Amino acid sequence: MRGYMLFSGTANPELAQKISKHLDLPLAEARIKKFSDGEINVKIEESVRGKDVFIIQPTSAPANANLMELLIMTDALKRSSAKSITAVVPYYGYARQDRKAEPRVPISAKLVANLMQTAGITRMITIDLHASQIQGFFDIPVDNLYGAILFKEYIQSKNFKNPVIASPDIGGVARARYFAKSLGLDMVIVDKRREKANESEVMNIIGDVEGKDVIMIDDMIDTAGTMVKAAAALKNLGANSVMACCTHPVLSGPAYERIQKGELDELVITDTIATTESANKCDKIKVLSTGGMLAEVIRRVYHNESVNSIFGTAN
Repeated sequence: MRGYMLFSGTANPELAQKISKHLDLPLAEARIKKFSDGEINVKIEESVRGKDVFIIQPTSAPANANLMELLIMTDALKRSSAKSITAVVPYYGYARQDRKAEPRVPISAKLVANLMQTAGITRMITIDLHASQIQGFFDIPVDNLYGAILFKEYIQSKNFKNPVIASPDIGGVARARYFAKSLGLDMVIVDKRREKANESEVMNIIGDVEGKDVIMIDDMIDTAGTMVKAAAALKNLGANSVMACCTHPVLSGPAYERIQKGELDELVITDTIATTESANKCDKIKVLSTGGMLAEVIRRVYHNESVNSIFGTAN
């Protein structure tokens, strides 16, 4: 019998099932229900004494409920004598609040890290943190996986004649550069000014895109304002086509309408956040699964094998 167990919260059970299938390991039983006032109640239905436990639970919307569910499950497992508790959090909520950008505001990403550690989580596995320095908010090991590896094969299958990688903003340059280097492509930058949260204005394009197939790389897409405006700006400068690859499909507010009506030719996302019916119906959206990658990382973590070697390094 294996020494580790998989549990799933309610945030993304489809992804948990895919991970379970890849590992050929059934999900362990946990009863999760809510009282009439919304209070979460958890009971672990199997013995976890002495086991290494992995909880699959992104803290996507509703972020507060999904985060609280993760914390309560962790407490239940800790009090049931689990040997270790690894939180598999494909999408780490509150990551955009990672610094004091102005006076009298919280650093919510750090607060969430404190809550997770206090609850009893001993390791975290996540994908494409909005800011890599969030790893330093934890005093436990954090595996921040590169979502770009999932897009590489798909992009190569498109056989673009003249592809170029683009960063949709200055903050994403390092991510785009890593991806451009792995594909052996040039890179351009969309320079924009954000006046307020969830609103953006594309200013100019740094680099030549005329006659090229542009592939924008980002960690998340929320209201799709940035991506759609960037696609329009790129096509105005002569881009042949514009594809966007984003790991986390937050897709809130007017996102779907903007994608459907805008200049973006294709949006490639992953299932770190449970996909909605709207995403499945939108003919511009392609969903790639993180299940295989997360399953392999879980296996390697349990067997104390290198994780980074999956992404081309041997640490």
